[in-house]
Amino acid sequence: MEFPKPSIQSLVQMIKREILPNMSSHSFLSSSPYNTAWLAMIPDPHQHDLPMFKGCLNWVLQNQNEEGFWGDYDHDEDEMSNKVECLASTLICMTMLKKWHVGSPLIEKGLKFIHENVELLLPRNKHGKFPRWIAIVFPGMVDLARASGLEVVFPESVERIIADLFSNRQRILKREKLVDMKQYFPLLSYLEALPPTYKVSHETILKHLDSDGSLFQSPSATASAYLATGNEACLAYLQSLALNCASNGVPSLYLVDEELTKLSMVYQLVRLGLTEYFDQEKDEILAQIYRNYKHEKPIVKSIHSIAAELYKDCLGFWLLRMHGYKVSPSSVCWFLDREEVRDHIEKHYEYFSSVLLNIYRASNLMLPNEHELEKARTFSKKFLEKIASRGTRDSSIISSSHCRMIKHELGLPWMARLDHLEHRMWMEEKDACVLWMGKFSCHRSSLVHNQDILQLALQNFEQRQSIYRMELDVLKRWSETTGLSKMGFGREKTVYSYFAVAASVSVPCNSDVRVLVAKGAVILTVADDFFDMEGSLEDLEKLTEAVQRWDGEGLSAHAKTIFEALDDLVTNIRVKCFKQLGKDIKKNLQNIWGETFHSWLIEAKWSRSGDVRPTQEYLDVAMTSVGAHVLVLPPSCLASPTTSLHQLWSNPYQPITKLLMVISRLLNDIQTYEKEEKQGKLNFVLLYLKENPGASIEDSINFVQLLLDQLKKEFLQHILEEPCSVPELSRLLHLACLKVFNMFFNSSNRYDSDTDMLHDIQKALVVPPRVPKLKPLRPLPEKLRLKPRVFETKSLSGQYGLEHFPRKSFFGYQMSSRTGPVNRWEKMYKSSSFKLCFA
Repeated sequence: MEFPKPSIQSLVQMIKREILPNMSSHSFLSSSPYNTAWLAMIPDPHQHDLPMFKGCLNWVLQNQNEEGFWGDYDHDEDEMSNKVECLASTLICMTMLKKWHVGSPLIEKGLKFIHENVELLLPRNKHGKFPRWIAIVFPGMVDLARASGLEVVFPESVERIIADLFSNRQRILKREKLVDMKQYFPLLSYLEALPPTYKVSHETILKHLDSDGSLFQSPSATASAYLATGNEACLAYLQSLALNCASNGVPSLYLVDEELTKLSMVYQLVRLGLTEYFDQEKDEILAQIYRNYKHEKPIVKSIHSIAAELYKDCLGFWLLRMHGYKVSPSSVCWFLDREEVRDHIEKHYEYFSSVLLNIYRASNLMLPNEHELEKARTFSKKFLEKIASRGTRDSSIISSSHCRMIKHELGLPWMARLDHLEHRMWMEEKDACVLWMGKFSCHRSSLVHNQDILQLALQNFEQRQSIYRMELDVLKRWSETTGLSKMGFGREKTVYSYFAVAASVSVPCNSDVRVLVAKGAVILTVADDFFDMEGSLEDLEKLTEAVQRWDGEGLSAHAKTIFEALDDLVTNIRVKCFKQLGKDIKKNLQNIWGETFHSWLIEAKWSRSGDVRPTQEYLDVAMTSVGAHVLVLPPSCLASPTTSLHQLWSNPYQPITKLLMVISRLLNDIQTYEKEEKQGKLNFVLLYLKENPGASIEDSINFVQLLLDQLKKEFLQHILEEPCSVPELSRLLHLACLKVFNMFFNSSNRYDSDTDMLHDIQKALVVPPRVPKLKPLRPLPEKLRLKPRVFETKSLSGQYGLEHFPRKSFFGYQMSSRTGPVNRWEKMYKSSSFKLCFA
């Protein structure tokens, strides 16, 4: 039986009430079974047969997957890091349960899972080797499990692989220093996995503790450090960690940074297309972040915190600049001036993949003369291209989902992406928003896998699809009724036009606005084709004159159809604007359409006479004929009803509108010059060649691309930062319009193709998103819950409860002395029934 889905509004209210207020830095990262189990290994100093962190033990008891493992493993994926982390987590969870004599059925299921799946879960990389961390951690967990008395048996088919792993570990231990800064994570950061024969002195451990008492900010390594040294600072760190993790599940990194948590929360809502429901919360958070940003003093960042600092800086820069705040590129580019930081990133670029990706994203918002940001873009792009080509030294740490995100970022310019499709991709990619690299794999935010937020995003997207399909039906009927879809010549782009409008405009616009803009795009296409290929010069002159005097008397056939459709559109917009503004914009609408038709007539005369004009004269006309202004100015009135008309619609046009018109024309000309050369039409690329006889066609295209780069930066400055009389919603409509032109003319002329857009149209309007099957850690079914007993019991009845733990422990625990080398595991496990023996 399927339960009805909660409504969008009920989900919004629940998220506002239960999730956003409780989202702290302590719950920011997803729970890690591996690290949780390590905290649960620590005995209570007053009752050695009980764990100090009982909540961590309960979390492990309640979060075994039904198949018998702990962790985030999906059979449908092929990610080595997730597979082996799942094995390591399962081994340490079973070892911990064995230590406290509970969870016999869980241990049995875990052992069965490992025996049946280890061959599948231990693949080598493409070079036939294992990543370094696997060679360190997996043998360590096998040793530890066997030392606890667990019968970890591997099938014969993997004996050679297991032996190779142990041999590889020995080579690493002999070759590397305990704290080798050449490694992203030195051996000491894996303290919990190092064999007892590898001696580590207390002094070495204490020397490398961070100021917060942690060992390399790793809960598992810090737990091992505390077991070895009994250090009070380690204990304080662990106690704070356990106290602040409400779910009792410990993350892979204990990060006390409320700002990063809030930034990540806003970023996730923005990328999922949900900010319309959380505008107030978003604005309050960004305002507070910006206040702190203005008063923030530069601090010297340690080498171990580079990834977290850069990730946060990039997120803050992107969000603040996107929302109109003035932020300096130096907040992102500081690493360029620190040679040791830059060198560290270059040496370990695979581990900085998500950070480099966010540096590159930040550089998408580059304004004029921001040379620092240009350098940061070049720096990040170089390494992202290596990662995308899988040319890394250890590609296993880059998931296929994360690699797809990198390729998407490099392959499709930010200004050529439509918001609606970006929201979909953010839902569909499991690793769309990975953080920075941890000891095993990338840290992941709990926000990304929050089922309620994802459910809201999915329902919101599907609701939009339903609305968009209905609006498209309205547009199709209008196109048929007016006769525009039955002209018999040119391009029939009703669906393309609506798709471009709906998928690009994420600002709060109602159905009327979307449909009216799409109608304008349909008329633009049909009328442009009529001037290019169908009408005689006499027909074109008559139609232009009719539009300029706004009287269709004397028109016939195609010209009459075009004028009547245009008159219907202008009347609809005029009436709606009068209701909202109390002003009649009839003359404004007639003027912009009149000058557009006049520009088409001039171009037709140039084409038919073979007249060649200077590039500047051509551009003065062609920036109007591309029609971008007739698409953004009318809806700007409807989207900003409280704004005075002259702020939106001045004569001459506002700089932001002029830039939109010029950029749109140049984008079009780069992709259509071959077609227009055959048709005898003027084109900026071709005119540049005539004015520069020594130039090649590649030179001309490069010149236009450089010009476009400069103009886009100026355009962004008007959109994002520079004080502008144009209201925010109108500016966002300008940006949406430019994204559409970029999308159509980014690498080819997609608008003229009958097939190029079909896949994107289906994804935007028809096919529901394919959200990955997230397998969050969850409680076991009721039938598997059991009363805690000594390990030998086979009973499946009852409930887990720490108050029923046996008071006599099978293992003795002794606090270690403060000096001498550490035999870590011997202090955790001492039994007369077996001797410690390690491969």
